Amino acid sequence: MIGQQSLVRMLLIALLCDGHVLLEGLPGLAKTRAVRELARHVEGEFSRIQFTPDLLPSDITGSEIYQQHATREEEQFRFRPGPVFGNIILADEINRASARVQSALLEAMEERHVTVAGKTWPLPGVFMVLATQNPVDQEGTWPLPEAQLDRFLMKVLVDYPSRENEQKVMQLVRDEQQQKYQQTAAETTAAEPESLMLTQQEIATCWQEISAIYVAPVVETYIINLVEMTRHPQGVSDTLASYITFGASPRGTLALDRCGRALAWLEGRDAVLPEDIRLIAPAVLRHRLMLSYQANADNCSPDDVVRMLLDAVVA
Repeated sequence: MIGQQSLVRMLLIALLCDGHVLLEGLPGLAKTRAVRELARHVEGEFSRIQFTPDLLPSDITGSEIYQQHATREEEQFRFRPGPVFGNIILADEINRASARVQSALLEAMEERHVTVAGKTWPLPGVFMVLATQNPVDQEGTWPLPEAQLDRFLMKVLVDYPSRENEQKVMQLVRDEQQQKYQQTAAETTAAEPESLMLTQQEIATCWQEISAIYVAPVVETYIINLVEMTRHPQGVSDTLASYITFGASPRGTLALDRCGRALAWLEGRDAVLPEDIRLIAPAVLRHRLMLSYQANADNCSPDDVVRMLLDAVVA
């Protein structure tokens, strides 16, 4: 993943936090490739769901199938699991599906189970939804409601690579194509070394270690103050108050705490620093703030508002 170090780090943090991620960016910026590479190095099943306007909830959750030659009445209907019964789920262009489909995915994300024909079916222990959406093309889309946006641990913006990195990508793809044309498919498809595969047991161990990372009271207070200022921005300035209509919910507080501990663990520390919270704050808060028409008129983005909050709230 050349030139997308921030994207890779955010995906790792979400995996370590047992959370879901919303990836927003234009087509061709390696969002799907990043998810596939993550799934390739995690033990488990990868599923891709291409969201379209005609998608049905049963296309995600699964449905019951009638068994014509069943010998007993209770065996006449058998549940066939849908693609959501995986470990890493790519919900591609999630905002192109209707509200009914999004609500079915919402239950899976929040409750970690699905309900079909009155029966509840649990999802795997390692379950991560990575949804993508295009911020520009809004024709034929259903914007995600705030209640569903709040279920995502982070919203990560994927931007264009730099000139140098884009040149490296071009050279890398050219080399890959040369190898592909020179060798047969059997020769090029080498088995993944076991040492590079992250097992589900190792992920559970990471979760346990991250839960033990220390968060000092001063850092807890910093998190609370930061979230509180999103709800009462008039305490910062009148300008900020005119930009924010609704602030972050308690999920934002919990997400800052979880992501801060995961980032500290990735950096090899046993305690969270205020710098960890500042680094993770845009990804955690940008989709949890509802901005006003005044903010749109002034071309003020959620990231701009988060930066104003970080500048105002002292650790």
